[in-house]
Amino acid sequence: MQLSSRVQAIKPSPTLAVTARAARLKSEGKDIIGLGAGEPDFDTPQHIKDAAIEAISKGLTKYTAVGGTPGLKKAIIAKFKRENNLEYDSAQILVSCGGKQSFFNLALATLNPGDEAIIPAPYWVSYPDIVMIAEGRPVFIDTGIEQGFKITADQLEKAISQKTRMFVINSPSNPTGAVYSLEELRSLGEVLRKYPHILIATDDMYEHILLSGNQFANILSACPDLYARTVVLNGVSKAYSMTGWRIGYCGGAAEIVTAMENIQSQSTSNPSSISQAAAEMALNGDQSCIKPMIDAFITRNDFISEQLNQCKGVTCLKSEGAFYAFADARQAVDNLYSNGLIQHKNDLAFCEYLLEKSGVAVVPGSAFGSEGYMRLSFATSMDNLEKALTRLKQALDH
Repeated sequence: MQLSSRVQAIKPSPTLAVTARAARLKSEGKDIIGLGAGEPDFDTPQHIKDAAIEAISKGLTKYTAVGGTPGLKKAIIAKFKRENNLEYDSAQILVSCGGKQSFFNLALATLNPGDEAIIPAPYWVSYPDIVMIAEGRPVFIDTGIEQGFKITADQLEKAISQKTRMFVINSPSNPTGAVYSLEELRSLGEVLRKYPHILIATDDMYEHILLSGNQFANILSACPDLYARTVVLNGVSKAYSMTGWRIGYCGGAAEIVTAMENIQSQSTSNPSSISQAAAEMALNGDQSCIKPMIDAFITRNDFISEQLNQCKGVTCLKSEGAFYAFADARQAVDNLYSNGLIQHKNDLAFCEYLLEKSGVAVVPGSAFGSEGYMRLSFATSMDNLEKALTRLKQALDH
């Protein structure tokens, strides 16, 4: 049977693969601590679950409009105005089955074969593959721990060509936890103003998960004049611990959003009606449910960054946002390879060694476009983190 060249050009999500492997080893009775999952370990707040139960009881179990229920769209419009000072109407809002589908719709609606999408690396694993599904070409701007995992205006300028159609920015970042300041965003905006053919996609999924007292800002906070060609991507998965509910949303120019809705109408149609009722309550309801989760992440962030820096051959910056530590393990890889403990000098072999030797599952940095690093999720209990870091230290001191 022939498979399409499209599907052969992409790879399965490495983060989901690591999580699945850890779960499989656990089911076989092995003592595994999984630090691969990108989801909060907290339960969905009760008032949000109650809204879903009420929706079921009322029989709200039928198809909805493809682009989202009027109630949820109204809640999203109010959220954008209240928290981001952004004005949208209903035609500029699309509700999708998670943030991943929002970006998928955007790529398929706006990219033609050969169009280039600039993606800073390290990047969320799905960006480049979705661009390739849309027959576009991802263009990477490499950053590293030396520059805090953030691109500069000069790097952006050099990456732009006549074929550039999209620029993707994710802050707070998955996988690095880096957060762009208002001034840094302004400098990027100054470059983007020169190139009106470039669409900007700002992925704000971790907007509320700020760990260093910094204020959230996206490209439109810094450069409101870029409004007409910016699509703001967001969702309820992270802030409200609703990953399994699968609700993402976006705001942007009506022409682009309508095109995205057309794509969605031929793929999934509407998101779950029950999940939409829950998301409406999440956005309209009591927001104090977010703070205890953030407080826990701050404590864990302090702990994991300190402990990783005590691991032989590892350097880690404290995350400013999200719930990931993105550690530079290049020296640790060299150490293990030089001592014959791994056969290949790369982060994949390194992470395999950690899994086999210590029973700790982490994601190799190459999955995010940065060889020699590793991503550890601290969206798990302190007890798990303490055990995991003790094991990692022992494995790397071997």
